[in-house]
Amino acid sequence: QVQLVESGGGLVQPGGSLRLSCAASGNIFSIYDMAWYRQAPGNERERVARLTSDGRTNYADSVKGRFTISRDAGKNTVYLQMNSLKPEDTAVYFCYANIQTVAALGMRGYWGQGTQVTVSS
Repeated sequence: QVQLVESGGGLVQPGGSLRLSCAASGNIFSIYDMAWYRQAPGNERERVARLTSDGRTNYADSVKGRFTISRDAGKNTVYLQMNSLKPEDTAVYFCYANIQTVAALGMRGYWGQGTQVTVSS
């Protein structure tokens, strides 16, 4: 059993910053790539940032230069530092990870429960 638990969401004014965290726990053998997605009301879920197991990152055009994804491998935790936030960044943010459990032969994707980020004055 694997769980991804996000934290760090909340209400922030435009131009402000937030740092999201996602901690993976359970019978984890190895974590491959990790990512952050977001979904605003009426919109499809979109990938915001991705971090591969070899350290490569990629970002959605809408957040490049403002958001940074990072990982603490020792803690099985991925972070999303969000700066210069805009009202259009308002959404539920979800953590995603490709994980191989101790009992499994391969990896599969897991989702967190989501954390609300609201950017408003």
